[in-house]
Parts: sequence; structure tokens; C-alpha cells
Amino acid sequence: MDHAGAAPRGPTGVGGWLLLFCLLLLVWQPLSLGLVASGVLDALPVRGLPLALVLFLRLTVVAFGIAAGLTLLTRRPAAVPLAKASLAASAATDMFVYATPYFPDNRPPGDTTIVAILSLAYYAIWFAYLVRSQRVRNTFG
Repeated sequence: MDHAGAAPRGPTGVGGWLLLFCLLLLVWQPLSLGLVASGVLDALPVRGLPLALVLFLRLTVVAFGIAAGLTLLTRRPAAVPLAKASLAASAATDMFVYATPYFPDNRPPGDTTIVAILSLAYYAIWFAYLVRSQRVRNTFG
């Protein structure tokens, strides 16, 4: 209900794209980190503390994303700002990983820029969704 007592126009509740976003935060991000981390653990003895710190940073950002996904699913008042902050933290972490030598990768030379642009586009699209979505507005008002 809006402030005039009329039912909101458009969809409400956690469904559609919003549900997909929650599933990405709750399932895909942790799964993706697990796969990536398992592939670089062998490099820990060689790369040492910097790699361990980047892994810890990525784990912390994924945990932040899980918190954002849970608050969205349970319709907590601060869910949307938390989700936006989670997207910003994820984007910043990705850019740090792509721009520094601390995290091993197997990308061919020149592909890092493309991967970084695609990553930023992904986060920007979800951020725009949270800002512009009628469902998000109707659900979290």
C-alpha cells in the first residue's frame, strides 16, 4: 500500500529479476568464489600473504553479498541500500583483483581489460535495476 492507501501498481514481493538477483548473491557468488579459490590455493606457498589477504577480502565481500541477499529475501528495511553497497564492494574487489598481480589468473594478455569492463557492466546493470525497478520500489518503498 502506498501512503494514499491504494495498492501499488506493478509487481510486489521478491520474485522475477529480484529473486534472480537474490539467488546470484546467495548461490552463485559463493559457488564462484569456492571454485576460484580452490584453483589458486596451490599458489599460496609461492604468493604468500598478499594472496591470502586477497582471498580473505573476496570471502568477506561474498559474505556481505550473502547478507544482502538474505535481507532482500526477508524484506528488511535496509535491504536495498545493503544490496547496492554489496554491488559496489564486489565491483571494487573485482577491479582490485584485475589491476594487481596478487591473484593468479590465466587470461591471455589484453583480455583483462575486456573482463574488467564486462564485470563493471554486470554490477552496473544490477545497480540500475535496484534503482529503477518498480518491483523493488513497491516491495521496499
